[in-house]
Amino acid sequence: MDDITARIPSLKGQVSDAEWQLRVDLAACYRLVARYGWSDLIFTHISARLPGDAHEFLINPYGLMFDEITASSLIKVDASGNKLQETPFPVNQAGFIIHSAIHAARPDVGCVLHTHTRAGVAVSAQKGGVLPISQQSTFVLASLAYHDYEGVAIRPDEQPRLQNDLGDKIFYCLRNHGLLTVGKSIADAFLSMYTFESACQIQIAAQAGGVELTPVHDAIIRGTAEAMRVQTGGLGGAFVWPTLLRQAQRQCPGFDV
Repeated sequence: MDDITARIPSLKGQVSDAEWQLRVDLAACYRLVARYGWSDLIFTHISARLPGDAHEFLINPYGLMFDEITASSLIKVDASGNKLQETPFPVNQAGFIIHSAIHAARPDVGCVLHTHTRAGVAVSAQKGGVLPISQQSTFVLASLAYHDYEGVAIRPDEQPRLQNDLGDKIFYCLRNHGLLTVGKSIADAFLSMYTFESACQIQIAAQAGGVELTPVHDAIIRGTAEAMRVQTGGLGGAFVWPTLLRQAQRQCPGFDV
């Protein structure tokens, strides 16, 4: 059986220590997204901004499954979509349109994570969107934006609307399309997506019961930022990331090459 990743030269020692660590964390994130069942073959994407002022970021090689992605296979691109390293793989045009738009508009964002899960798409298609019916949904609703569907995101003219609709929010519901989260770090974006996806799964399951649902009071939603700070000791995603890396090493090893 052909192991395509074994034919990709290692970049360890060829890039800065900061870039290598970012590559390892992002590759782990891809493996974990596959492990948690959030991938959609090769058709979604996660990006991480590189340190510095050059507006460069890492994104997946289009054509690899998420459980094949390694630190060295990730592609470095600039703000115009130019590949900044030798690679036999292309970059997903829709992925670049979405991710470059957000990175350009949000200098505070280090990672953008986008999924097409069944629960996420199902909720994105509901007129009411995310409902305040679970503890998980309260964290989402405290910082949630929506963007109406305009077809597959391959047109640059959609980028200003993607930017304006997201604003300064963390959770982004792309109508009839899927879910997206942003974070200062890969860890933050992953933890937010875990919460977002859980809220959607719970909502679909609760609606399937066919009975009236009990909403959470608005005052509770307004206090969720402080609740999250307390729950994670003020560390956000960094509180759970070491645990997730250990899980990745056990269950989906080989990402850190």
